[in-house]
Amino acid sequence: MSLTGLFASSDPSHPPSHAADSNGQIEAMFQQIMHAVHKSHRDISELRQECAELRMANASLERQVREGLQYNIYGSRNGTPGFMTPAPPSPQLRPKLSPFLSHSIPAITTSSHDAVYHRPSPLGENTLTAFPFGNRDIPGFYVVIPAGGAGTRLWPLSREGHPKFLLDLTLKGRSLIQATWDRLIPLTSAARTTVVAGPGHVKSIRDQLPDLLPHNLFCEPGPKDSMAAIGLAAAVLALRDPDAVIGSFAADHMISGDDAFLSAVAEAVEVARKDYLVTIGIAPSHPSTGFGYIRLGEKLGMKEAPNARLVSSFKEKPDARTAAQYIGTGAYRWNAGMFVTKATVLLDLLKEYKPDLASGLLKIAAAWDDEDLRDTVLSEVWPTLEKIPIDNAVAEPAAAEGRVAVVPATFGWDDVGDFSSLADLLPAEANQPRILGDSHLVLTEQVAGGIVVPGSGRLIACLGVDDLVIVDMPDTLLVTTRARSQEVKRLVKRARDAGWKQLL
Repeated sequence: MSLTGLFASSDPSHPPSHAADSNGQIEAMFQQIMHAVHKSHRDISELRQECAELRMANASLERQVREGLQYNIYGSRNGTPGFMTPAPPSPQLRPKLSPFLSHSIPAITTSSHDAVYHRPSPLGENTLTAFPFGNRDIPGFYVVIPAGGAGTRLWPLSREGHPKFLLDLTLKGRSLIQATWDRLIPLTSAARTTVVAGPGHVKSIRDQLPDLLPHNLFCEPGPKDSMAAIGLAAAVLALRDPDAVIGSFAADHMISGDDAFLSAVAEAVEVARKDYLVTIGIAPSHPSTGFGYIRLGEKLGMKEAPNARLVSSFKEKPDARTAAQYIGTGAYRWNAGMFVTKATVLLDLLKEYKPDLASGLLKIAAAWDDEDLRDTVLSEVWPTLEKIPIDNAVAEPAAAEGRVAVVPATFGWDDVGDFSSLADLLPAEANQPRILGDSHLVLTEQVAGGIVVPGSGRLIACLGVDDLVIVDMPDTLLVTTRARSQEVKRLVKRARDAGWKQLL
């Protein structure tokens, strides 16, 4: 029964017309009261959110000050006082002689536990930026860090249970995912930074990123490639904030030139606010056959984003001759897989190009805040989702319709896709191999190039061999050449087929 009917039937002494007028006034007052109550609830929710962010910021600042003081005991970075270059809010800050931040997987032996070595990398110090105290926060910008893949081309250093994004590949005491967090946090906050990962990596990620809020760690039941991972984050964040602009950045990439990187991301956010799907194009340093390419289109002419262009097309990994032709034109950039867009725009594109995938992700997102219901829906829906990269799912078809933009960038970038690219990122003497680990465990004579990982604690001696890849772990030894390092994943398949799954 309506309110009008209820009040009309409750007082027969009033004529129907007077009762209707009176009841209309009462119903209007009731609606005003309910509107005020709902507004109060929204205001209280916003205040709670602000208080939570302030508590996180205060806790982070206290940890920075505390760890900065501790770090000064050992000597601060670049010879400056600890308060001028505050230690980032994550554990394991001291440079080490092992790429493993923890000695548990697998056990690593070094010749000296007390010595502290700082080996500079061509990619610079990821834990610092050129603006440690500037306010670069972008309101409404949410970071999504997909942390997936086993890094099979870096086996046996990288394993399924301890993939490359959990490793410190420059021996600075920071894993790749920690460096990614450090790099992006100036643009957002812990409350707006999310990670998408598999169940086997959740604990390690929580250990390495103590400021990551529990409800911002999205656990996917199984690998479904980048579209499902990023789409899941977009669907959940769209419910939390319908105006959210999200930026997806892989957990296992290395970047130099933090200022240029953050400027490019900020420019991409401005373009994304105009309802574009935006990617960041990396200026190629050589004709790589290991990366996809982006062909630049016309300039967008946006005042807020002067460098932004339309994407003419995406190109798959080319052969050497085609890659050289791309470089020669000056019209191509490497595709680093970085995407910035409104969460709702990404979901709309997904509904258009992959409606079944969109429907499944939206169903999961609707149940996400109810843990019991979430598990039930995930077990039912996730296995049915299509396994497809975001490029093939939405970026390529949307680019053909002029709906994808690119911000050409100048910062250094590498996806550390194999031991050859890892070797290029490590320092070394002229005509000597790169060493990822304790150099005291490697003896060479007439050896040029290559990379050696002394991970078992045994002495490695090399004589008259050039450009080798030697990875010596406690349970596995890999020997190949830099030229064939891309093919290591074939050995992983052979090892699996031969029954060595426990070593993968």
